[in-house]
Amino acid sequence: MEGTGTLRVRVFTSRARVPVSGATVVVTQRGEGGKYQLLSVQATDPSGAVKPISIPTPALGESTHPGGGAPPYAVCDVWAEHPGYAMLLVEGVQIFQGVETLQDMELSPLSEGKSSLIQNDLREIPGQSL
Repeated sequence: MEGTGTLRVRVFTSRARVPVSGATVVVTQRGEGGKYQLLSVQATDPSGAVKPISIPTPALGESTHPGGGAPPYAVCDVWAEHPGYAMLLVEGVQIFQGVETLQDMELSPLSEGKSSLIQNDLREIPGQSL
């Protein structure tokens, strides 16, 4: 890893994009051997956003040759949860060197009496073939 990319996360609910303040946002990255590395734990501000997160990425030059083996971007997983909403996990968020990535997290309200940790939603972003 020779570069850095930036990840911004925004948490909201409904199609009207109502911000969810006080949601917990966790960013992890799988390391060697499949172990997870914790990159960030933050609570959203009143606008539903967290502070930008710097993430190590492969050098930009590694993306100039197709079929080079490793992808020319870093991959991380982002999850968000807040009481009253189903937890959302987005796997495979791609971070490129020198690029700011915005990951929107739309939380779904739970029925009364349901736990946010039992009810969850999973979204996977497939890798790009560059």
